[in-house]
Amino acid sequence: MEIKAALEGLLFLATEPLSAKELAERLGIEESTAEELVQELAREYEAREGALEIVRLGGGYRLCTKPELGPLLAKHHEPPSKLSPAALEVLAIVAYRQPVTRSQIDQIRGVRSERALASLVERDLVTEVGRAEGPGRPILYGTTDTFLETFGLNALEDLPPLPSPLPNTQGV
Repeated sequence: MEIKAALEGLLFLATEPLSAKELAERLGIEESTAEELVQELAREYEAREGALEIVRLGGGYRLCTKPELGPLLAKHHEPPSKLSPAALEVLAIVAYRQPVTRSQIDQIRGVRSERALASLVERDLVTEVGRAEGPGRPILYGTTDTFLETFGLNALEDLPPLPSPLPNTQGV
């Protein structure tokens, strides 16, 4: 079997982005070769002008439908449940301030955030990334690869810049 076809099959079956290193290990080839094959396959999809494309997300590659097909496909696919405004607020705080404790999130929002935070953890958008120093060693939260994939980001550096000036959040 042709290696490129096997690589395409791996991307098709993957439930999360696969890095060039992971693809290389699964196919028994060099990482640089895997990277070249992904790029070659991506060019083929682009030239074909079909429904699919290879996208770099979360530090890896995924086989996805093209964004312009979104409206048509949305009519035939039940979307996942939406995040509440509170959950979106908490997610934004975690994304831009990570690692961050729940008490820091509460302080920024001015209200308790445990329910919204629990919802985000349950959806695998936020996870425990460690413990803060100090009394009680509170949990530190950060975003996950699922967060990157969900929001179409390759890395946290791809987050849009925050508007300036920010509201007063000194001491947080």
